[in-house]
Amino acid sequence: MIQRNWRKIGLGLLGGALALGATLQVARAEGLRGAPPPFDKGGVKVALVAYLSAGDFYQAYQAGAQQQAKALGVDLRVFPGRQDAAEQRSQIEQAINLKVQGLIIDHGLPESLKDVVQKALDAGIKVVAFDVNLDNPKVPQIEQSDHALAQRALEQAAADNGVNFKAGYVYVAGFAPLDRRNESWTDFKAKNPGVVEKARFGVVNATTAASVADQAKAVLRANPDISVVFAPYDEFARGVKLAATELGLSKKLRIYSADISTADIQELTEPDSPWVATVATNPAVVGAVSVRALALTLAGQDPGHRVVVEPTLLTQKQLREAGVRTVEDLDAKLPAFGQSQAASAAWIPKPGH
Repeated sequence: MIQRNWRKIGLGLLGGALALGATLQVARAEGLRGAPPPFDKGGVKVALVAYLSAGDFYQAYQAGAQQQAKALGVDLRVFPGRQDAAEQRSQIEQAINLKVQGLIIDHGLPESLKDVVQKALDAGIKVVAFDVNLDNPKVPQIEQSDHALAQRALEQAAADNGVNFKAGYVYVAGFAPLDRRNESWTDFKAKNPGVVEKARFGVVNATTAASVADQAKAVLRANPDISVVFAPYDEFARGVKLAATELGLSKKLRIYSADISTADIQELTEPDSPWVATVATNPAVVGAVSVRALALTLAGQDPGHRVVVEPTLLTQKQLREAGVRTVEDLDAKLPAFGQSQAASAAWIPKPGH
């Protein structure tokens, strides 16, 4: 899930900035041979409207979406919501006015989106959503299997620390993936009463990691018996790691997280890092799956209401022993991480093909 350095990963966006702050990829005019309508004729226009547009995960997600759209010959316009609910709403309105045929909603606050998404549906626009629950049977939901993601991280925490420890927990309600991960945390505590949540904190903003670091320093000073922090979003983990390093607690604290990027891998594998495990999907793969799910919907083919991309446990020890330094290394050394068959069809070309 938010803020970092996948600036190293080229987004491969074609064209320049559009009016209204969107980016444009030129569509393939001739269409896809053997594809169903409307992809057989080409010129399909879709929009990706993101709520959270800063950081490695989101830049990689958008890169994957761009690559899959290019393979499909789709004119994909990307609107960065900039962590602003009102701006995201406005950008969806802009996409409707541009008469796009399909719309991908990437995160957001359900209460600010449901009515404007219904407006898009009423205009005949097909909609899919990634990690935001719009509670609409007409909107397929793309998910990272957040329950499994959190469960696997917590299982690793139990394997490393037993089931009697004092914990810190980083959480912000109202975001679908975090809410689903929170359900796993609640279930884990209920099954393991020896796990005591000493402090709960968190914030999501344009500088999430730095803001969480400030909170974590106060929490760790006030609760020196905390030995484990569950931070089920990599920006949260980065903030807690920064706090632990500044306080000299790296050797007594263990951090368990979710999501992955090249910058995360560097922080996980550095000497004496307290960040010992994360569970993740490849964000570029999730972006590609989102585009494929929308393509199926546009072609009148049902991708299913829940389209799930399964995550992979990645431990510090595993990454070090495999010599993994980048997400590209993960793709090469753990092939299951770099691909998903979710929302696939014979007529949909894979990115790069």
